[in-house]
Amino acid sequence: MAKKNILMVLTSHSDLGSTGEKTGFWMEEFAAPYYVFLDAGADVAIASPAGGQPPVDPNSQLPDFQTAATARFDSDELAQAKLSETIPLIDVNASDYDAVFYPGGHGPLWDLTENTTSIKLIEQFLKQQKPVGAVCHASAVFLNVNDESGEPIVKGRGVTGFSNSEESAAGLTEVVPFLLEDELIKKGGDYQKVDDWNVLAIQDGLIISGQNPASSEAAAQKIIAHFGS
Repeated sequence: MAKKNILMVLTSHSDLGSTGEKTGFWMEEFAAPYYVFLDAGADVAIASPAGGQPPVDPNSQLPDFQTAATARFDSDELAQAKLSETIPLIDVNASDYDAVFYPGGHGPLWDLTENTTSIKLIEQFLKQQKPVGAVCHASAVFLNVNDESGEPIVKGRGVTGFSNSEESAAGLTEVVPFLLEDELIKKGGDYQKVDDWNVLAIQDGLIISGQNPASSEAAAQKIIAHFGS
């Protein structure tokens, strides 16, 4: 397999609604896919709407949520440097990459869902027959993307993302701008889920999605498997 270039797109949004608390991207959902891609021999570039250092959800750095991948990132100065200087999304060209992957955290609900640059980018990847992956709340990036006939790209497709029951367990049902499960269904998506916090990654055509943080590695592996198929 020829060397692949994979783009990861992170949120630039740091305010958790009007709570006064902070959010951003979920560290494990970035770290696990990042190393799946790297270990498969791919080159990884990282972008965000604002460029520079994207905000990390402080909760994702609590001891309970640390994994082998986050520990690896914590001792990886090269990865830390790359993360601190993400490319502004406006400067990204889909033609330069073989796939794009969006890690979650609550941040994307606020900025990437309606970000026109991101929407156009996803449309370009799909038009170029390249896979687009997202995990957890980042499945929101699909909501406002349409196919060439103007239909939502999730319509009639198997898709997953953070479930209503997981949002409820997180205590943020009243804080988030919308419930992802509900919105994916409203757009005609064939929304699928497993029990809270279990692993589910789905591929339907070029759309790859993972339900929750536990699913981030499985979703990334589907991108790599797609290249091999």
